[in-house]
Amino acid sequence: MSAPWTRHYDTGVPLEVALPDVTIPWLLQQAAEKLPQAPAVNFLGYTLPFAVFRDQTARIAQSFADQGLGKGERVAIMLPNCPQLMISYYAALHLGAVVVLLNPMLSPKEISFQLEDSGAQRLIVLDHFLPKVEELQKHLALSHLIVTGLAEYLPWPLSWLYPLKARWQKLPLGFRAGPHRYSWQDLLASRPFRGPIQAVPDDLALLQYTGGTTGVPKAAMLTHRNLMANAVQINAWLPRVRYGEERVVALLPFFHVFGLTACLNWPFSQGAMVIVLPRFEISSFYQTLRKYRPTVLPGVPTLFVALNNYPPLSRLDLSALWACISGSAPLPLEVRKRFEQLTGCRILEGYGLTEASPVTHLNPLNGEHPPGSIGLPFPSTQARIMDQETGTRELPIGEVGELVVKGPQVMRSFWQRPEETALALRDGWLYTGDLARMDERGYFYIIDRKKDIIIDGGFKIYPREIEEVLYQHRGIKEAVALGVPDAYRGEVVKVVIVPKNGVKLTTEEILAFLKPLLASYKLPKIVEFRSELPKSTVGKVLRRIMREEVITVGRKHLADCIHQKLKT
Repeated sequence: MSAPWTRHYDTGVPLEVALPDVTIPWLLQQAAEKLPQAPAVNFLGYTLPFAVFRDQTARIAQSFADQGLGKGERVAIMLPNCPQLMISYYAALHLGAVVVLLNPMLSPKEISFQLEDSGAQRLIVLDHFLPKVEELQKHLALSHLIVTGLAEYLPWPLSWLYPLKARWQKLPLGFRAGPHRYSWQDLLASRPFRGPIQAVPDDLALLQYTGGTTGVPKAAMLTHRNLMANAVQINAWLPRVRYGEERVVALLPFFHVFGLTACLNWPFSQGAMVIVLPRFEISSFYQTLRKYRPTVLPGVPTLFVALNNYPPLSRLDLSALWACISGSAPLPLEVRKRFEQLTGCRILEGYGLTEASPVTHLNPLNGEHPPGSIGLPFPSTQARIMDQETGTRELPIGEVGELVVKGPQVMRSFWQRPEETALALRDGWLYTGDLARMDERGYFYIIDRKKDIIIDGGFKIYPREIEEVLYQHRGIKEAVALGVPDAYRGEVVKVVIVPKNGVKLTTEEILAFLKPLLASYKLPKIVEFRSELPKSTVGKVLRRIMREEVITVGRKHLADCIHQKLKT
């Protein structure tokens, strides 16, 4: 059965939302006109008012135009959370270009695949990552490389101290001249772009990469209308939000669609100040909460675990914080209870996926918040539970099946992947691959993942990616990657390896082999060696049995860890 939509009235949330016929850059124009002197960005104490942010965006857009960037062309951005990423994003979209946000933690091989697959020839990169990019340039035809550094938007004395720290850590710094290479400051020296927004709502705005059922990354094609819909839906879901009065912490990475929507698109739709943090460190994050008194905090469960276990949190005045949103991974009930006891702020657990821009469900700010529930479907969003075998039969309340959703935030298709698109989108319904159930009140619960995906601290990891790399090792006969429950990160990667006859392998050797080939967050935390793997009569590895072994042991370990942390 579909969700009983009248339940939304009990929470004060409308069933449907009217979508404005505008594009993402319109959000910046609106905020700059209404609140020109209000801070758009606070980056470690350096602030950019909306008027200045719009001016710098216009200058970068003009530079792009002068370089010949045309509508529909792809612009890749490989930056941590910083003003340059935000400005580049809005500048490219203003010209009708398509943004490709790259995770800087990916290996050169992974980055190369996404650049080649998307066809992006223009890359904006942090100076720290130049060696990785220069390695790629040997076989990639990047027509334009734009280099920037974090110190360019740091306040004094951080702008002076940061280069010293970077040199001490032996990090590459600064702009190095070369063919087709430009500095960020060169682009900012351009005149502002005065033309109208080149994009229209149904134009492609973002190619957001996610893993596939085969482990091969594929890009969800998200339009301006998709991204705008999710921002409008969040506004409808949070009736307490006030234009120009919110302060949102952007710790979630912008290169993840959850961070892009919750920490950039949505805040700008409300003229909010975005408190931008390039990385997480508990003591400095605590000082950010104390100094800037945010009103909304989007995060992943690991963030709330870390805060729960930071003793000074209980002494902090968080009365300004009225909403915390948790996503990307399941939130343990004990973690939610502890955080709400310490802070008095409610955590709203939700659900989404890259293909839906990403949010489809969220627990309401007012009303019930059942334990373990991902909440109710967003306004203008339908959700159903379908049978696992065929995906054609809708299941009754309480039964477990595959969660499917339909709404204005659902992607157009996968980029150049018609077969994958046909599997994921059927008659307008997005098949999530997650197993769920719905209760009689319309609340949804994720039961398990249909795919063997591992979610480590909000990052999605596909076992086959790791396994294919492991099989490149000459001493490995068989290998399986699994997710192990972890009290802090939700899950961590475990690999089980069968060495070839006569070969002795060590954990250190395996990790050293994997390190240059995989992103750091994909590296296994546990390596186990066995003489054989459980298999069926036809020789297929019984991953299900191995997962059950891991889950049984892991759940007990997770419960013990959480119990011990709550005691201390």
